[in-house]
Parts: sequence; structure tokens; C-alpha cells
Amino acid sequence: MPGHTVARRGRLSARHVRGFGAALIAVAALVAAANAGPARTVDPQPVQQVTVQNR
Repeated sequence: MPGHTVARRGRLSARHVRGFGAALIAVAALVAAANAGPARTVDPQPVQQVTVQNR
């Protein structure tokens, strides 16, 4: 094909190296997001007990 160069066997092109690097970053981001856990919530107010008096 005219205009296309053939990469040497056994060597990675810059395009493949960038793609591999992007894939590694994406996996690292997914692992970090999976290990982040749910957001913390504010401590709930203590439950108030209501006593019912019989009339």
C-alpha cells in the first residue's frame, strides 16, 4: 500500500505503545474507583424512644 510503512517484526509502534499506556491508565482508574467504596454519611440522630401510657 502506498504511504504505509511496515513496522519491523518484534518492535512496537508508537501508536501501539500509546494505546497500551491508555489501557493501563483506564484499568488503574477502574480499580481505584472500585476500591473507593461508598460515600460516608452523616451519623444518624439517636433513636428517640416514645413511651405510650394507657389511659
